[in-house]
Amino acid sequence: MTDTTARTTTAVRLWPWLLASDLVLIVIFAALGRQSHEHGLALPGILATALPFLLACLLGWAVMRAWRRPVQLWPSGVVIWLVTAAAGLGIRALTGGGTAVSFQVVTLIVLGVFLLGHRAAWTVASRRRDRPIH
Repeated sequence: MTDTTARTTTAVRLWPWLLASDLVLIVIFAALGRQSHEHGLALPGILATALPFLLACLLGWAVMRAWRRPVQLWPSGVVIWLVTAAAGLGIRALTGGGTAVSFQVVTLIVLGVFLLGHRAAWTVASRRRDRPIH
């Protein structure tokens, strides 16, 4: 088994944790937004704010079949990020939520850092762990 195959096999076994990480990070994004706009941090409010983005993230995972390569930055990570942001904003708009341009920009940036950041960190950590010591 090659190093790449071992890393891929480990990532595939960890996909539920990686999906859960995505979903938790989206809830954190919603909580941070609610806190910064003084809307309160009651769990029902946070979940209502996060719901469009949680649904969109699940859609992104399904479209990419991301459980096959959950850590991959391209294309899986990027598509999950963009689907989460775009479809989440779309669902939010359809349900009467605000979609000001400034919110769209913040959403794109924060979700990009969150959803791509933990994948990049996992990739770097797994490469360091698998690197032979000379």
